[in-house]
Amino acid sequence: METTQRPDATAVAQRTGIALALSGGGFRATLFHLGALRRMNELGVLDTLDSITSVSGGSIMAACLAKSMMAAGPTAPIDFAAMASTVYDLTSCNLLRRVLLDRLKPTHWRASLAELTAMELANRVTGKSLADLPAKPDFLFCATDMAFGVNWIYGRDIAGDLQAGYRRTGLNRIPIAYATAASACFPPLFRPIDPLVSGDEFHGGVAKGPVADACRARIRLSDGGVYDNMALEPVWKRVATLLVSDAGGPFEFAADRGALGDLLRYPDIMGNQARGLRKRWLIESFASGLGPGGLSGFGGTYWGTVSYRAKYDPNDTLGYSQEIATLIANIRTDFDTFSPAERAILENHGYLMADIAIRLHVPALYGAAPPPLVIPYPEWLDPAKVRVALANSSKRHL
Repeated sequence: METTQRPDATAVAQRTGIALALSGGGFRATLFHLGALRRMNELGVLDTLDSITSVSGGSIMAACLAKSMMAAGPTAPIDFAAMASTVYDLTSCNLLRRVLLDRLKPTHWRASLAELTAMELANRVTGKSLADLPAKPDFLFCATDMAFGVNWIYGRDIAGDLQAGYRRTGLNRIPIAYATAASACFPPLFRPIDPLVSGDEFHGGVAKGPVADACRARIRLSDGGVYDNMALEPVWKRVATLLVSDAGGPFEFAADRGALGDLLRYPDIMGNQARGLRKRWLIESFASGLGPGGLSGFGGTYWGTVSYRAKYDPNDTLGYSQEIATLIANIRTDFDTFSPAERAILENHGYLMADIAIRLHVPALYGAAPPPLVIPYPEWLDPAKVRVALANSSKRHL
């Protein structure tokens, strides 16, 4: 049965449901979202979610959450400490280095880096398939279809996109780890990955004709952030309440680096413009209540690494200042080893930003008597200590 949270759902008369969108941003995003999920779990918000959409580093966090929900069952609470331990273990390893070294093994010469990433995630997070995902919330892992240039989704009973069409059976043959890797295989380091759906398995695609059929036979998937780094596309046209956790960083200034540098700079500028427009559209939709798709009754909230609590409430002195938030937002987006300090600071920031965003903009979810704040790592709120710990965090490492 179709839900109104699906991108291929039939027209609905009104918005329904609550969705959470987890942005991309490498392990920076994974850890920031972990903090947000911690506070949402305390508030009981996780139990109310109908859909969770994700991209890249957000998809890694979603896979860890899905693992916990599958282990707990449909009615029991998740073991948050165990889930956090999985995230800490994964973000403490240099995932990028591991897959590069794995590529040198003769048995892996034919495997792509994205496929090796899927194998690593299967070992470290979950080896279960898409068909094993919980019925609720509806997990949707987003990638980018390079053939048709649209958002691709992997879910419990769906794989595909609007143009190519969808496969709705045999999802037990596609691992959650594979869908996560497809969502996170950022270019140009990772080449596009096969979707594990053959051309004759698509149904209901909008694209017609021999060229479209040829494209269906050669779908290649890249990082979901290439199309939509906030993972909004599958839900924001029909959902009533949308919670957006955004670990995207500020656009980096760059001096003249020659002709080759300019070639690389052009897509960066275009991507930043597209993301900026999407974010402004989102905020304006929250303010007006009229979101994409022409349906009224749209609400929710947004929080990001670039924000700080005083921006939401000038009288709020808790958490990190604008200066420290800027340092946090500039932490690298790689899948390399994150230090205990980086992990703690990112989790703190996500926890505190989700708290104030939900409290001010979705008070019905916050409740009249919310549980007190229990900041994960209060020892890492000291700005002087944070400055030292993050001094080199923007630099990429191999």
